[in-house]
Amino acid sequence: MREPEPVTDEQWQAIISNDAAYDNQFFYAVTTTGIFCRPSCKSKPPKKENIGLFRTAEQAMAAKFRPCKRCKPTGGRLPDDEWVALATEYIDKNYMENVSLNLLAASCHGSPYHLHRTFKKIKGITPAEYIRHRRIERAKELLLKTANAVAEVGLSVGLPNTPYFITLFKKKTGCTPAAYRQIRNQHLSEAADHGKPN
Repeated sequence: MREPEPVTDEQWQAIISNDAAYDNQFFYAVTTTGIFCRPSCKSKPPKKENIGLFRTAEQAMAAKFRPCKRCKPTGGRLPDDEWVALATEYIDKNYMENVSLNLLAASCHGSPYHLHRTFKKIKGITPAEYIRHRRIERAKELLLKTANAVAEVGLSVGLPNTPYFITLFKKKTGCTPAAYRQIRNQHLSEAADHGKPN
């Protein structure tokens, strides 16, 4: 498998200025997203240290990079399910940050509107709903595995506004974070007692 080439200053200038004159001379691959683009791609420019160059789209694909949805470097486009899988993976790694639809679309090389629509079509929920789901699932784990205060748990899953965190948690689980911890711990201790010999 061919390794990407390092980027020269001239090529870097072509990438950050979206210079179409360099299209088909090289393709740039972004190691942090696994996507490759034409130099003219209008996506958010990556960090220079995260990119490598390929002479052809075939070389980039052979190295397991996927074509960008926005600039379509192969002439085709990334299948919707692969694109949504990429967005899901990004959310799973970054849900505790402030992940806006615009940021998600930029990191996955597409338009926010198209990503929102495609994500909902494939997953049945919007990206924002998926982010909330990931945060609440992680909060449930933290409530059971740590003694952290409710506000700390909210903060560590990306929900720094404690009243909002409590409201959202209750809406998703039917009880407040404190009640969830108490009920689950009670169930666990009852189950442990039940397993003890008389």
